[in-house]
Amino acid sequence: MTDNPFAAHLKESQGTAVEAGTKATERFAASGKKSKLDVPKERVSLLAGALIKAANDIVEEHEVTYEEYNALKAWLIKVGTDGEWPLFLDVWLEHTVEDVNSKERPGTVGTIEGPYYVPNAPELQTPATLEMREDEKGTPLLFHGDFTDTDGNPIKDAQVEIWHADAAGFYSQYAPDMPEWLFRGTVKADENGHFEIHTMQPAPYQIPTDGACGQLIAAAGWHAWRPAHIHIKVSAPGYQLVTQQLYFPGDPHNEDDIASAVKPELMLDVQERADGSGNEVQYDYVLAKEGESR
Repeated sequence: MTDNPFAAHLKESQGTAVEAGTKATERFAASGKKSKLDVPKERVSLLAGALIKAANDIVEEHEVTYEEYNALKAWLIKVGTDGEWPLFLDVWLEHTVEDVNSKERPGTVGTIEGPYYVPNAPELQTPATLEMREDEKGTPLLFHGDFTDTDGNPIKDAQVEIWHADAAGFYSQYAPDMPEWLFRGTVKADENGHFEIHTMQPAPYQIPTDGACGQLIAAAGWHAWRPAHIHIKVSAPGYQLVTQQLYFPGDPHNEDDIASAVKPELMLDVQERADGSGNEVQYDYVLAKEGESR
């Protein structure tokens, strides 16, 4: 896939990488994720030392020139200036961090969160309809499923945080002229652990290419595409949080996702609705209790 069918929309949103990167950086700083940091000096020394050694090994193995070294230095500065460290780390590193941290968790498989999560989305009761514009483009989608524990018992008080791009591949709060909570919501399941969410199918999109990450992609001859996906966080009191991206069969970038986040367990089974009003998918969640492991 090389041509974007929404070229006009893309042209209108050119030059937004720095703005989006700055928002992602600000949100991470305010997220509280760093507040729990309490790493012993020995652990810091181990990890930082291994990272520095790996970088030096690359210099030796590939005989990096001063010109290349200075280009790298300038590029690293630009990543910070553009606010794109969340984007860079979430695209090229988070998938491995997620695999390592979830390998002993039973139940539903997860994947990366990515840089575009926004907490405190409006709370909705199932059946729920996410915020849309009056003339919203795209294919209507009913997303529904059930929550159970690893023994097959229904889970009460479960919820689905959901967010995704629109039919042109843009996220609310990260692209201009979009409603604040477009395609974002926190949906409460019913007392039997069942949920239904009405939304629209998102489009594939390119990660921002007008900043430092795009500069790297161009210089390396890579592509910037992510397959169409729906972001999910599912949780319930006493159960482990699962973060996901759910994908659509047939997307040409399911096989070469720039973020390496696609897993077979995350592929949706999309069906046409019987009344012809769009598509629907069922995806059931099995959550592990806090402290439960394989």
